[in-house]
Amino acid sequence: MVSRRHTGLRVLIADERQERLAQVTQVVTSLGHAVIVQATDPRSVAELTADEDPDVAIVCLDEAQHALTLIDELVRESNCPVIALLDAEDPKFVDQAAQRGVFAYIVNGDADRLESSFDIVLRRFAEYHGLEGAFARRAVTERAKGILMERHQIEEQAAYNLLRDHSRRTQHRLIDVAQNIVDTHTLLPAQPPGDAE
Repeated sequence: MVSRRHTGLRVLIADERQERLAQVTQVVTSLGHAVIVQATDPRSVAELTADEDPDVAIVCLDEAQHALTLIDELVRESNCPVIALLDAEDPKFVDQAAQRGVFAYIVNGDADRLESSFDIVLRRFAEYHGLEGAFARRAVTERAKGILMERHQIEEQAAYNLLRDHSRRTQHRLIDVAQNIVDTHTLLPAQPPGDAE
């Protein structure tokens, strides 16, 4: 049974063979998705990706190095997951594609397999970005604590308490308070007032 939860995705398909592009396009559109870009040239993929902002990108494997170059460009330039579409199992290619950031691969991409991959890939991509955001927020908070520790000559827990208490008092999110400290700490005195002699 094909899931229709992600109907209406904007899909980029990259392949060096026009015939295969047409076949994959037919499968994707039969699932209710729009193929917004068909690309064959790695040099144009980055620009097309930036211009069109697809939800998902599919790279078809014909020649391994060409496909890996396409994956490199898509991962670097896009804000979407990349799926590799293979005709047969190829563990060496899958390993190289995974190192470059591909989120999934499909062998013999019929409609059911492709739709299932969309479901999985979009969930994993959202989780990845959620984790990435959490790590970024954590880094900002840690940096703000470090600034407070240095400026006030206090321990880590005391710096965290300052952040938390200010967040509660001002009714601003802790991450926003931390980001403000990071953004403006160069404007603050090197020592707290009263410590300078």
